[in-house]
Amino acid sequence: MRFFFLFMTLLISSTCGVWAASESSPDITNVQLICGKIGSKLSSVTIAECNDILFNQPRFYSSDGLPILEKHYAATSEDAPRILFIGGIHGDEYSSVSVTFKWLGMLHKHHSGIFDWHFIPLANPDGLLQKRSSRVNKNKVDLNRNFIPAPNFPEPLAHWRERAKKRARYYPGHEPLSEPETRMIHQLIDEYRPDVIISVHAPHGILDFDGNSLKPPRKLGPLYLRQLGTYPGSLGNYAWFVKGIPVMTIELPHAGIMPTPHDVNRMWTDLVRWVDRKAKSQRALVLKEP
Repeated sequence: MRFFFLFMTLLISSTCGVWAASESSPDITNVQLICGKIGSKLSSVTIAECNDILFNQPRFYSSDGLPILEKHYAATSEDAPRILFIGGIHGDEYSSVSVTFKWLGMLHKHHSGIFDWHFIPLANPDGLLQKRSSRVNKNKVDLNRNFIPAPNFPEPLAHWRERAKKRARYYPGHEPLSEPETRMIHQLIDEYRPDVIISVHAPHGILDFDGNSLKPPRKLGPLYLRQLGTYPGSLGNYAWFVKGIPVMTIELPHAGIMPTPHDVNRMWTDLVRWVDRKAKSQRALVLKEP
């Protein structure tokens, strides 16, 4: 569907004709730099584990100039479901990054080509990799309040002043898409055209879902569905109410404690089964059309 990297050699796969990657080898220095920082910060992600993913050529950078890792796994079919997978929008939610890396490692070993995946395992490197990790990025902006608000929702900055009591953790920025990290996700949504977006957070211990074009799973492993609604400027608010793309938000139980390996595996298995069921259901609807 898009592009697929082999180590030190790039094979372009752009079956939808929307965008293609550079034909140069990945910037090993930049990838190793950020993998070294991630592995030094998180006890559950090793430097080797990060480097073994063979991330794509960095093309997006954080507010502080850190490369943002991307990995694309192309499908073998043009009509395969496309999933945009995002971890670490909030830098102090360690488990969201760690679990995303675990799932990315599973996919890296066992990608079958049935689905098309695009991973951003750490969308906010500034927040995670500073000495004292924070929810916000280098510019003190909550990236999950910095998207374009849906019609009939309050303007994010006004909502922050009037309803969020100007709490610094939730500062949405002076205007939507003021930050390079949210502009990256905005660009990926337009280029990649995902069928569903999956975003990993912590620590509410639930499964949230924005959208009614797909029936959400009842649970993923130990997490049960509990739909909370959206905040102005959040990814769920923008992707579903503006772009019409369903968003599954996986809220892990603890920000600083990893789920058990058993639960990590269960959540991934349930997620892949749900994607498979929805893909088959969608194909059945297409076949019924006159």
